[in-house]
Amino acid sequence: MRTVFQGGRVFDGTGAAVAEADVLIRDGAIVAVGPGLEGDVAVDVTGKTLLPGLFDTHVHLAMRYEDFDEAVVMNEPFSLKFFRMGQNLRTTLALGITTVRDASGADAGLRMAVEQGTLVGPRMQISVQMLSMTGGHSDAWLPSGLVGPWGVEYPGMPSGVCDGVDGVTRKVREMIRAGADVIKIASSGGFLSPSDDPREPNFSQEEVDAIVRTAADLGTPVMAHAHGAEGIKRAVRAGVRSIDHGTYLDDECIELMLEKGTWLVPTLTAGDTTDELANDPRIAEAVREKLRSLGRPELEMFERAAAAGVKVAMGTDCPVAPHGTNLHELELMAAHGFTPTQALVAATSSAADLMGLADELGTLEPGKRADVVVVDGDAFEFGTLKDRIEQVWKDGVRVVPFA
Repeated sequence: MRTVFQGGRVFDGTGAAVAEADVLIRDGAIVAVGPGLEGDVAVDVTGKTLLPGLFDTHVHLAMRYEDFDEAVVMNEPFSLKFFRMGQNLRTTLALGITTVRDASGADAGLRMAVEQGTLVGPRMQISVQMLSMTGGHSDAWLPSGLVGPWGVEYPGMPSGVCDGVDGVTRKVREMIRAGADVIKIASSGGFLSPSDDPREPNFSQEEVDAIVRTAADLGTPVMAHAHGAEGIKRAVRAGVRSIDHGTYLDDECIELMLEKGTWLVPTLTAGDTTDELANDPRIAEAVREKLRSLGRPELEMFERAAAAGVKVAMGTDCPVAPHGTNLHELELMAAHGFTPTQALVAATSSAADLMGLADELGTLEPGKRADVVVVDGDAFEFGTLKDRIEQVWKDGVRVVPFA
């Protein structure tokens, strides 16, 4: 059966100007885009804008903003978090985000539940768990002798802590064995972990090289959590696919990324909660201390990277800012160096390119999978966009509004 979206305006994801056009889909794929198309079923989208399915290339679907209250989480049943994941999936999909790259926490079972239709949500590439040196950003050791809730191992979720060339090599293979589509590493410290410094590198150059080489042998890309300049440079030199965050990018980092073709996933939205977390007594004091004087250096960083022409794909780091705030990333990019068109390209065709899905997704054109988002009015009015997502179609099936 052929379904045609008639009477709307189309942003096709390539960066071309929005134009009046119909979109015809059949058997989960786009058949044609253009004026005067006919089908067996017509969807009237007069006054609407059609977008390709959006992407979030750095998100944590297994976690919630509320989970930063570790005292509460550590006194809840272990299985409760799994039942909550369905709401995170639905919240994300309702924003028109039909594809994500999960940046640690989602396991192969969650991916399979979506693929099989047990849960409704975006398709996903998963990293399983972030690789970290001992004492690094993903080491859940606590001074009390306990392990933080994000560090609990279970079948399909091995620890990401590893050291030395042999250790990191083995850990990459463990993550791929557990189902990872992409390897995520912490090549610098982080802000939300208590015992490391985000400006300092994590992993030696030899360790990062070994991670990327081992992953490449198994056909798997690497994404790098990296704030500090030296951690960024080590990751870029090694050949990672993307630098995620990039808070303290310097000119040498930018030059290296341009030379290597490395992507930037800026996660600007994550900075929206810096002050709130810094003043929250439920957060570990060591974390709050790092956040108190942070400000928003990532915004100036993004302006410089954008001006230099670094490749950018949209990612948010939600739930560092709560799930459902993802589309604010478009607004922040458009206010700090990108045009609105560039921001939407970063969330569509560029993100598909980063994830190796450009042949299937990211644009509205014949032969692509039929992921279509129907927006009431102007898609470039980012401040209200999340409230104007009327329909979301994934592989030719309407998934939002939810049944």
